Amino acid sequence: MSEAKLVVIYPRPTNIEVFERIYLDEHVPLAVAKLIGKTKIVATKITASPQGTPPFYRIAEIHFPSKAALEACAATPGAQEALAHAVKISTGGSPLFLIAEEETFTFSQTVGA
Repeated sequence: MSEAKLVVIYPRPTNIEVFERIYLDEHVPLAVAKLIGKTKIVATKITASPQGTPPFYRIAEIHFPSKAALEACAATPGAQEALAHAVKISTGGSPLFLIAEEETFTFSQTVGA
């Protein structure tokens, strides 16, 4: 069984300072408390793009040990509450919700290369 994750991609908010405050003070604690079965949450802030102002501002990845565990979590009232809150705080438009399987490629560093 491969690991699965829920990916939430937030559009650039209308007011970044307000979004950050609500995201960090309200949303992250809510997600931590309500998303049962998660193994980790990775929150990424998009800071720049060589193509100009990025259309997306944050990407949240909520990891689960399997797709079945993710689906079980998604069926809970707590997950529904967390997803509804994500939509509510996303002032730049609706966030994208994606289900993904992750592949990791690890490279070793060789001395003198």
